[in-house]
Amino acid sequence: MMRRIVGLIALALCLADAQAQSPDMQRGRQFARANCARCHSIDKISPSPLPIAPPFRTLHQRYPVETLEEPLAEGIVTGHSNMPEFRLDPGQINDFIAFLKTLE
Repeated sequence: MMRRIVGLIALALCLADAQAQSPDMQRGRQFARANCARCHSIDKISPSPLPIAPPFRTLHQRYPVETLEEPLAEGIVTGHSNMPEFRLDPGQINDFIAFLKTLE
């Protein structure tokens, strides 16, 4: 009986996690994994592979991540040459911001 209860709780947690991952958040995470993870940490615990690249989980501590919408549309340019310039379309921006909000 106890094993069955534990199994049901584990199943409920898995289902809740899957439901919490909206399609836009999943697309944003895929974008980050493909384009950003080489330098930035894109999860809640690991360090960034490139020490000068801030972990994405800390971005909301610097400013509201929604303020990245305009720079993402116009092209983010930083003071160091390692950071490529990205221009995202509105759908990509929405997806990426949705993903960043899951790290807050």
